[in-house]
Amino acid sequence: MKRFANLKSYLVFSLIAAAFSAAIVYYGTRIPETTMIWALITFIVSIVIVATIDLMVKHDDQDPNKPKLR
Repeated sequence: MKRFANLKSYLVFSLIAAAFSAAIVYYGTRIPETTMIWALITFIVSIVIVATIDLMVKHDDQDPNKPKLR
């Protein structure tokens, strides 16, 4: 079973979420320190959520050419 196969996509998703939240906070406050704090919080929380969801999904190792019901 390949674990962390989508690590790059998880990081890209988290970076996009962090950039989006940073843009919203920066245009709302114009304070760079607050913007960086919220961007880092968003990055960490989104990584944790995506990794938790990945652990909850059961990967199916069955042959796709065989029927599941017999």
